[in-house]
Amino acid sequence: MTLPTLVDSHCHLDFPDFAGQTDAIVARARASGVGRMVTICTRLKNADTVRGLAEAHDGVFWAVGTHPMQVAEEPMARVEELVALARHPKMVGIGETGLDYHYTAESAVAQQESLRLHIEAARQTGLPLIIHSRDADDDMTRILTEEHAAGAFTCVMHCFTSGRALAEAALGLGFYLSISGIATFRNSGDLRAIFADAPRERLLVETDSPYLAPQPHRGKRNEPAYVAETARMMAGHLEMEPEDFAALTTTNFDRLFTKAAA
Repeated sequence: MTLPTLVDSHCHLDFPDFAGQTDAIVARARASGVGRMVTICTRLKNADTVRGLAEAHDGVFWAVGTHPMQVAEEPMARVEELVALARHPKMVGIGETGLDYHYTAESAVAQQESLRLHIEAARQTGLPLIIHSRDADDDMTRILTEEHAAGAFTCVMHCFTSGRALAEAALGLGFYLSISGIATFRNSGDLRAIFADAPRERLLVETDSPYLAPQPHRGKRNEPAYVAETARMMAGHLEMEPEDFAALTTTNFDRLFTKAAA
């Protein structure tokens, strides 16, 4: 049987959970039909490490930004720095950036400043913005709408778990929604309904590994190979064959992440 070719559009291969295991993790991903993956740098000071992982493995690309939960701990990102990093041939996205008010609401003002700086870098480079949003739907909707009106950019709402209003706002701006293992959880019916109602050409799939392992691996360390489980279960929910869902999300990935296109 020929495995479908999937893309894990968001993982974190540099995290300590994967230390010394990258070769094996990439090999397992390929054996599961995952031909490409984007490993995300969440602190600019780690850019060299994440870039090295992409350089060491065929099919591994990288993106860089300051995660909103780290904004208070890190120097504020500079647009020029992000633009310079984007010149690397395998650097394919700006972020992850965004807003997270769940644990770090005290840095909300700084997070908003950081998000706007990353948006400007996405405009200047033409690379897609990679957004993390948690418990910040109203501010996220407002900032994305304001900024897009001031100058267009492309974007994926990574690991989308927010409400329908933010989903509709993002889709209205031409953005993409990325499906993580959370969509496979039994209590995620409302989230699956949002994905089912979205234009299919705007859906991506990811692991966010080492976090958020899908069923039947829930509670264990996640890894890129498991994106195949998320894809299989979501295909069933959308009444699609797994290979068709794989082809769909891969085509969508190539349309958005043009530097990583097959």
